[in-house]
Amino acid sequence: MKNNRILFGLVLILLFLAGQNTYSQGILKKMKEAAKEVVKEEIIGDDKIKEEPSNEESSSSSSVSNTRGGGLTTTPPDVMENIAGAQTAFLQSNYTDARFSVRQAVLGIEMEIGQKILEGLPESVKGLGMIPDEDKVESMSIGFTGLTIERVYRTGDQQLRVTIGNDALMLSAVNMYLSSGAYETEENQKRVTYKGDRGILEYDDYSGYTLSVPFGQSSIFVVNGINFASEEEIMSAAEEFDIEKIKTELGEQ
Repeated sequence: MKNNRILFGLVLILLFLAGQNTYSQGILKKMKEAAKEVVKEEIIGDDKIKEEPSNEESSSSSSVSNTRGGGLTTTPPDVMENIAGAQTAFLQSNYTDARFSVRQAVLGIEMEIGQKILEGLPESVKGLGMIPDEDKVESMSIGFTGLTIERVYRTGDQQLRVTIGNDALMLSAVNMYLSSGAYETEENQKRVTYKGDRGILEYDDYSGYTLSVPFGQSSIFVVNGINFASEEEIMSAAEEFDIEKIKTELGEQ
């Protein structure tokens, strides 16, 4: 009964938010405050993605290989459709379908926010052009953790990769470093300030420079540059991103 009341409350929250003109600019923050623990602990529980059984044996024994096919479409879930589906399923006491529809609605909202953030990123940085086919928006749709937005810029052997998202492990490691003096002597790590926010700049001979900047309550901005000549060059490239706009879209201000 407790879970049913919680589910009904979450459906009402989604219905209210659906009346807004946009899902960005603070909507994610409202949903975090109202539903984060509800979705993660009470509604979703301990659901985990199950690994599909391997079909290696059946594939190897087949004498015919696939030479045609257009793949799968990647259309994000329809937010309004899933909100309506959650409401209908709940009223019919079909709580399994109601829970699924709520998760799909949350996923759809996060995917739309991710696309808006991608649209606001520059198309080129320091002469490096974006690679549209490598744009990514990924979400775990569980309690608003695991949203990741990524864009890659590349020309020749030089590459810049920008990642924005809620990565608990990465965020924890960066915050631990920033709050401790234990790694002051590490010659390949240093504290930096990026547009008023504290961050870490790292260098590795294989992966190049990596700037990590936590912001808000749960988000992080990461810039990785390969074959950049100096830390000044990678920091200059990072300056071309409007982190304040990103914060606004994620509701982290």
